[in-house]
Amino acid sequence: MAREALLDIRDLSVSFTGYRGVSRVLNGVNLTVGRGEKVGLVGETGCGKSLTVRAVLGLLRKPRARVRGEIWFAGRNLVGLSAGELQLIRGREITVVFQDPMAALNPVFTVGEQLRDVIARSPRHQASERETWARAVAILKEVALPDPERILHAYPVQLSGGMRQRVLIAMALVNEPALVIADELGTALDVTIQEQILQVMRSLVDAKGISVLLITHNLGVVRETTDRVYVMYAGSIAETAPTADLFRAPKHPYTQGLLASVPKLTGEGVPRGIDGMIPDYLSPPPGCRFAPRCPFVQPRCQQPPPWVEVGPDHALACVLYDGAPTGLRS
Repeated sequence: MAREALLDIRDLSVSFTGYRGVSRVLNGVNLTVGRGEKVGLVGETGCGKSLTVRAVLGLLRKPRARVRGEIWFAGRNLVGLSAGELQLIRGREITVVFQDPMAALNPVFTVGEQLRDVIARSPRHQASERETWARAVAILKEVALPDPERILHAYPVQLSGGMRQRVLIAMALVNEPALVIADELGTALDVTIQEQILQVMRSLVDAKGISVLLITHNLGVVRETTDRVYVMYAGSIAETAPTADLFRAPKHPYTQGLLASVPKLTGEGVPRGIDGMIPDYLSPPPGCRFAPRCPFVQPRCQQPPPWVEVGPDHALACVLYDGAPTGLRS
């Protein structure tokens, strides 16, 4: 049964005007995150994942950036809201765990000062200084940071990369937002630390019933962390499915190529890359943007691909699944 949508992105397109012309990056993106659901947005670097996040947060500068479409969050369309209205939502109802903790944390303030400021932004905040400090200590314990009192008095530069990442998670979750966006969580950390970070994140959002939109190029992280996944290519959604279904039976040629490029621990098979590059957004190909790289390309791929449902909550944008015979089906 489908969950009630908390975040509902409808036909989102983003273009930028520069001295070389207009870059048409996001191209009719549709994406939903249900209440209490963990959703992954995966794709190679440069496909538009982080731009989607910036659009949701209202961080695209006009008039250079042109945003079309709708971004519904908790019953409100965020597109067109004033900066003041968006500020009341960012950091309260929607929070972000950024990829680079050193860039996200202020180096001249202690962790305690920064966490206290985050807590103070909560609309429910009516606590004394002592209660605020106790709350900060408690959330650092929840993200499994040892000696939280010492951490609160430390500056970001005095902490390891993994500790800084946990601090960011604490800041994102302390006010119990409705939605957390995790952008390439733990990418710069070694595998063991990254797994610990992800486990902390999973346990806390599950316990608090918080929705998550996980932005990543790491398919392993998506497989272990999310309920449902969207595959993005060159600013368009290529395929979406429950995570287990997508990994078991990918349909879109790009999704199949993406999964085939990942080495297997068993040593079975040889990883295969996808020939070619993401198209230039100044002059994207007509129709399907993956067509120039697709091994199954057909003349009708020059037309916008249909959105085809191939199973429960499983759909993709591809002419090969619109009812015509094809050898691609699995």
